[in-house]
Amino acid sequence: MSYQALARTWRPRNFSELVGQTHVRTALENALAQGRLHPALLFSGTRGVGKTTLARIIAKCLNCETGVTAEPCGQCGACQEIEQGRFVDLIEVDAASRTKVEETRELLDNVPYAPARGRYKVYLIDEVHMLTKHSFNALLKTLEEPPGHVQFLFATTDPQKLPITILSRCLQFHLQRIKAEDIAQRMRHILDEEKIQADDPGLQRLARAADGSLRDGLSLLDQAIAFGGGQVSGESVGVMLGSIERRDLMKIVLAIADNDASAAWQAIDAIETQGLDFAEVLEELCRLWQRLAVGQQVPEVWDEVERADLGPLAARFKPADLQVFYQIAVNARRDLDWAPDPRSGFEMTILRTLAFYPDSAAAGGAPVASAPQQSAPPTTSVASAASAQADPGTASQTGGLKPGALDWSDLLSRLALSGGSRIVAEGCAIKAQSATALELQVGSEVAELCTATVEKNLRKALRQVLGAEFTLTLAHRATPTRDSGATVSPEEAFLAHPGVRKAMELFDAEIQPGTLRISANESGDRTIN
Repeated sequence: MSYQALARTWRPRNFSELVGQTHVRTALENALAQGRLHPALLFSGTRGVGKTTLARIIAKCLNCETGVTAEPCGQCGACQEIEQGRFVDLIEVDAASRTKVEETRELLDNVPYAPARGRYKVYLIDEVHMLTKHSFNALLKTLEEPPGHVQFLFATTDPQKLPITILSRCLQFHLQRIKAEDIAQRMRHILDEEKIQADDPGLQRLARAADGSLRDGLSLLDQAIAFGGGQVSGESVGVMLGSIERRDLMKIVLAIADNDASAAWQAIDAIETQGLDFAEVLEELCRLWQRLAVGQQVPEVWDEVERADLGPLAARFKPADLQVFYQIAVNARRDLDWAPDPRSGFEMTILRTLAFYPDSAAAGGAPVASAPQQSAPPTTSVASAASAQADPGTASQTGGLKPGALDWSDLLSRLALSGGSRIVAEGCAIKAQSATALELQVGSEVAELCTATVEKNLRKALRQVLGAEFTLTLAHRATPTRDSGATVSPEEAFLAHPGVRKAMELFDAEIQPGTLRISANESGDRTIN
């Protein structure tokens, strides 16, 4: 029984079959067509992206019996022998197993001799960065003035380890990681040719698990075909990879949206019952946060399935919250090995996410953004809604506002603010309001951060929500003093901020006195570092 793996059976035989790497293919095809191929080429990139495959295609192009061409025939004796790995003038060397300088010199001793069978003698040195310093020195002179009948092709996954003297004598091509959709498309083509049934969810999971390597993807495809009994399905691939189903992951995210720790715990129990890898689950959670964030900002990138599944869920989160949740998940994935066990690390990730979810969302649970998959109907502005609450006898088209008609906490959740501007806004309260004006009282704990730039950002954000006719006035309180009469320092004001105190309590953190400093950028906005 001699079965040949799919990665070998479907290795590209010419440039047209190469997956991805258009930038490299175009340059090489033009160089071959013009007769300007550099005598020493270096291919770098991660595993399984086509470095050795490219080198063998070039060997065919140079030695095809039809002549030097960018489109070898694939039928002549030279092409067939190169394809089968028995072409005498294609010398393949594994540098990882031939690191001694004596072996390199022995290899180079045959360089001056003419090819025995083909037009060019091609030296393919794989993992060239594994050669020793003395071996590289032995290569220098030959690379600088190679004979006309010799072509050097180097492949490496770590070009930084090559001496600069070698790099300067080579033409370097960096092969990019292959996109998941390109890998899935190639898998579909292969399975159609092999008459094997497969569904798209299964292929998409395999393509993502390949992590940019087509060879790894085809190896996983071989495994999936065997595991699925001759066919590939999303369910069987999920079990094989230990990955979580989207519906199970959605239960966790919905529990976070509802601020329901009990529901989240039940979902975690279900994950453990299925025997899933919590590291893989964290990766999928990162990917889901990312898709929600992207869909909110660029809805057209979602397909119909994502639009139906993720649209209502995306409407329940603010963009800033998704950014925080994504960062929490990414950091947790990095630190998972340091957790007492994978489940406890995942549990703390979910608890940390719930801890950073805004209280306003926990209390109301109402959507905070319109679903991005469809155009929302015209909404009533805060000013118009407040006008509807005004006395009917005094309301005009724009309406008059009664004192208290605007709620600052609700208005704050709608403002597009970040950084120092967000901190100052959180420390403000409504002092007075009218039909077209709003006066805010700036809290003493954030007064030091309320610069001209911050005021400008506040006015701009408020006008976007309330309308251009609204004006904003900020009232600054006098800087509070201690009993001794000394003023409170900006550092003390920063440490007294509720958000800072909450973060310090959550992470059991301490800030050493005197380690904070106030700096100002070019626009005059002051920040604490």
